[in-house]
Amino acid sequence: MRVSVCHCLACQRRTGSVFGAQARFAGEPVSVNGNASEYIRVGDEGSHARFRFCPNCGSTVYYTVEELPGVVVIPVGAFAEPAFPEPAFSVYEERMHKWVGLPAAIEHMA
Repeated sequence: MRVSVCHCLACQRRTGSVFGAQARFAGEPVSVNGNASEYIRVGDEGSHARFRFCPNCGSTVYYTVEELPGVVVIPVGAFAEPAFPEPAFSVYEERMHKWVGLPAAIEHMA
């Protein structure tokens, strides 16, 4: 598992927040049960992500990104766990709101 923070405009719109926090897992050990609705979103750079969300409440349960084959992404908020590990890296920081603070040891990716 690798936890990240994304500041891209697509993540800001999707989450209704100033960034999206996500945990990425290798797809093999992840199993999905139950019903989910699907929505395909085109990101800032043109990549396609398939979002699966709860058909009852609309919460994003998980998603996959075409540029990351074999990876399942789960929004950190879906875990409802305040002690969840802090992010290891941050992307699209040029779009980060100036008042957002990140952990000091985080990896910064363009």
